[in-house]
Order: sequence, then C-alpha cells, then structure tokens
Amino acid sequence: MTKTTFKIVLTGFLLMLCFARSTAQNISISNDTIKIDEVVVTGTPVKVTRNSVPMAVSVVDRSQIEQSNESALLPVLNGRVPGLFVTERGITGFGVATGSAGQISIRGIGGNPTTGVLMLIDGHPQFMGIMGHPLPDSYVASDVERVEVIRGPASILYGSNAMGGVINIITRKQTTDGTHGNARISYGSYNTQKYMGAMGYKKEKFSVFASVNHDQTDGHRDHSDFKITNGYVKLGYDLNPHFSASTDFSIAAFKASDPGPDTLNASPGESIDILRGYWAFTLLNEFEKASGAVKVFYNFGEHEITDGFHSNDHNYGLNLYESFNLFKGNRLTTGFDFMNYGGLAENQLVMNGNGLVFADTTLSEIGVYAFTQQKLGEKLTINAGLRFQHHSQYGDIWIPSAGFACNLNADITWKGNVSKGFRSPTMRELFMWGPNPNLNPETIWNYETGFLTNLGKKVQAELTLFMVEGDNLIVNAGPPNGYQNTGEVSNKGLEFALNAEPARNLGIQATYSYTNMDQAVYATPEHHLFLNASYQVKKFHLSASVQHISNLDNDPSPVVVNRESYTLVNARATYKLSKNFSLFVSGENLLGTVYEVNRYYTMPKTTLFAGLNLVL
Repeated sequence: MTKTTFKIVLTGFLLMLCFARSTAQNISISNDTIKIDEVVVTGTPVKVTRNSVPMAVSVVDRSQIEQSNESALLPVLNGRVPGLFVTERGITGFGVATGSAGQISIRGIGGNPTTGVLMLIDGHPQFMGIMGHPLPDSYVASDVERVEVIRGPASILYGSNAMGGVINIITRKQTTDGTHGNARISYGSYNTQKYMGAMGYKKEKFSVFASVNHDQTDGHRDHSDFKITNGYVKLGYDLNPHFSASTDFSIAAFKASDPGPDTLNASPGESIDILRGYWAFTLLNEFEKASGAVKVFYNFGEHEITDGFHSNDHNYGLNLYESFNLFKGNRLTTGFDFMNYGGLAENQLVMNGNGLVFADTTLSEIGVYAFTQQKLGEKLTINAGLRFQHHSQYGDIWIPSAGFACNLNADITWKGNVSKGFRSPTMRELFMWGPNPNLNPETIWNYETGFLTNLGKKVQAELTLFMVEGDNLIVNAGPPNGYQNTGEVSNKGLEFALNAEPARNLGIQATYSYTNMDQAVYATPEHHLFLNASYQVKKFHLSASVQHISNLDNDPSPVVVNRESYTLVNARATYKLSKNFSLFVSGENLLGTVYEVNRYYTMPKTTLFAGLNLVL
C-alpha cells in the first residue's frame, strides 16, 4: 500500500467513526469556552465558527494588539501565531531591497522576498505589483481590529500567493454611537519616537474611523535611521437591513536606510523613499439564506532608491462571492476574482545617465471557485472546493481542497484538511534580472490534522500536525539559467497553542512550533516557543513574554545556511492615571541578547520605552 493510499484509507475510516458517533449522540456545544466557538471570516468568505473550519486558523484580537508596544503590525504576530515567523533588522522599520527584513514564513513557506504568504486587508490582496510581495512597513497596528491567519494553503479561496497561508487584516470601524478616540505618544532608546491618534464617529446608519501615525528613529547602528507617516480613513453606511457599504483609503510615506552588513570594513547600503497606498470599496449583502459581497480595490506605490532605481506599480481588481443555504446543514459559496498588476521599473542613473527600463508591463489573473460545507448529523461537517485560475502568461491551473471538522464531544473538535496551494510567477521573475517567461506556477500539497479542545472553562488548547510537499518551486539558478522551476520542499511538524485564565485577572498564552525541513529554509526556525503572561492588579496592568528561537537559518543566500538560536525577554507595565489617561513603560530584549535575525544585521540589545495613552 502506497503512502498516499494509506492516508486516504485512514482518513476515510476515521471520518466514518466520527459520523457514527455523530448519529448516535446529540451533545450540545458548551458556550463556556474561550475561543473554540469564536467566529472567523477568513477560513471561508462568510462568518463561521472556528471549530467548523477545516483549516488551522489563528486569531490575534484587539486586546493583544493594544498590549504590545508595537506601531507596526507584523511584530505583534511573531510568536502569537504558531508556525509563523517574521524577520527583523532593527529597533523599528523593515526597509526594502538589500538588507531588508519583514520576511514572512508559515511552516517554511514564504519565499524570499515573501511571495508565498498572502497579505489581505478585509479580504482583498495586498502586494507590490512588480515584485509580488507585501510591504510590511505599510501595516500599522492602530487601524486593526483583529488579524486572522490561515496556517496553510488557502489558494482555493484567495488565489495566487496564498500558497503558504493567509494573513487577513480586519480593519477597525466605529460600532457605537457618538464620538470616540484614542491617542498614544512614546519615546525610547536611540531617539525612537512614536505618535498615534485615532478617532471614530457613528450616528445611526453612518460611521467613520480615521487614524494618523508617525514613527521615527535614529537606529541602533549608523545609517539605520527610519521614518514613516501613515494615514487611514474608513467610511461605512447601512443602506437597509440587508445591504451595507464601506470604503477606505490608506496612504504611507516612509524613508528607510540600509546600514549594510555589520562586518569589518563594510559599507552602508542605499536609502529608499517609498509612497504606498490603497483604496477599496465593499458592498455587503445579508439575507436569511444568502450572503456575500462585491469588493473593488486599487493598490499603488512609487519607490526611489539612491542607486537610481525607480518604480511605479499597481495592483487592482475585483472580488465577488455569494454564499447560499440550499438546504438544511448546507452552505455553498461561489466566487469570482479578477486582478491586474504590474508597472514600470527602471534605473535612471545607468547608461551614462540615459537610464535603463527593466520592465514596463502588466499581468492579469482570473479565478472562479466553488466551496461547499455540508453538515452530516449533529457533529460532522465536510468541506470541499475547487478553483480554476487563468493567468495571462502561463495559462490555466486547477486547485482542489477538502477537509472535515468533527465535534467529538462538547469540548473537543477534530479537524483535518488536504489542500493544494499555488503561486503565480511574479513580473520580476518573468521579465527582470534572470527572467524566464516560460515559468510555471509554484505548487505544493499540504496535509494537516489537529484538535481544538476546552480543558475546563478557562483553558483552550489547539494541536496541529502538518506535512507540506512540493517540487517545482521557483529558484534563481544564476547566470545563464536565471529563474527555473527546480526547487523542492518537504516540511513536516507540529503547532501548539494555549490560552488560559488560571486565576482572576491573570491571562497566559503559549505557542510552540516544530518544523522539520529536508532542506534548510530561510527565515524558518526549527523550534519556536512563545510564552506571555498578563496580570491586572488595581490600576496596574503587567505583562511579560519570553520567546525562544532555535536553529533559524538567517542567511537569505540560497547556497549558504547559517544557524542562529536566541532567547528574548520583554516586559511592559501600564498604570491608569485617570479614566482617560494611562502611563506605560516597556523593555525589549531585557537579557541583552546578541543575535541576528537577518545575518550581519545585529539586532539592538536592551531597549526601553515610555509613553502616555489617552482614551476618549
């Protein structure tokens, strides 16, 4: 019996067992859980409970975001989501081009730069039209209500770049009548300054939310200064009980400097000016037996590097989906996606000042999909779907997915999923710097199973086992071959997450991930442990976290493997001065650990911050 046949037979047997238990018993789901019945919107396009989604989904809510001292969003996720890792290079600011950070890896899939994990804002894709990767400095914590992360392929629903997983940023909106706002100011090591102000207003059917952020730092090394200003506004209107509309706009302008490698006689790198923004419009509908949305989005950006590189890029498109309750226990979702991306990339200083155009073109993709969820009995839910994707350059691809969720009893849910993920080659890979217009999409297969459980009323745990396999990843083979579909991946491991309230006013969060890789993968640690505890006592709120990283390959070169292991300790204390004001102090890397997440970019030792929060 082959390994694949064995997997199919074993899964079928366990599903029959679950169905038998489902029809024999009728045990109601307890409402006294922490997060097992939490509603999520990323595992399917419509709202469902977390324990009915076959994929592994993590949620980072607003309270966790506010407890951090971060203005950028991605560092908040590092550790709180098992299996996910984000690279850093300094006290704040990820930068771009050589020496940049903000590399995202989920289960060893992500690419360099990040093209295998898809960033979404309220369900629509976010990536640079030319390079195909997100710009991590563009995502700020003040605009975010919650983040939902699919830890595995979600290409069935979200198309290209969702090969390794999806990070869906769900933006804030004003939900209560009246005017509400908050502001924060902080100052810390290396002349690091952070300013934030946000305001919301709601009256009857109309709502508005807006925010402004500004961060700047001198950096912990020469030529590592960073400065960014972000603005965001969101308008919403309830047209009637069945339809609501919203539109939002975001703009970010930042300047990052590359300090260069921290080695003997090394020279600093280049500086870059970036302007990035997006606009989106969403029309939602909600009926008794049908719900869905129409989303239109437009992302844009301009990059200028001191070495002469200049680019203008765009990424715009349409997402359309509708979900139907055809009969008892069934939900069928159908969807259509269109996306056009690309732009102009050039160097204005080469060729004796005459300049050189690397590429000036666009690519387009069209996808259609159907995804169904069927409940069998009281305890078993089956999920299956199929996507057809057409790319203007490489042609067509089919993407299947299937899974199940079984409520073994009132407190334990067993889930499993088999899915195919894909990533279309980027404009950079097809037409620039070692181009190959004959590239095919990357594809992987992901197999996972796991359990969600409530251990009493105050503890919720999740355990997931996974295996990822693929053999046609795009790699740069160097001149004269350039980019080729020759890469392989074979990763397997486990992920564990725990949320607990062992005593009044005491919260504990723990995550652990183990990733076994046949070949070392950049920006993916073998072991990743995160522990966080928070305690409220009168007017004080105290929190501390420990993060341990073991066997991290921190060298982006495909031919060099460099292992790094380290432990970080962070802490924060907040004191409520009055109803509206609170004072906080925080410290990062309190042990003064010397480490490099990005090789030759030594991270700062102990850094301290203090600030003031205002809530209206």
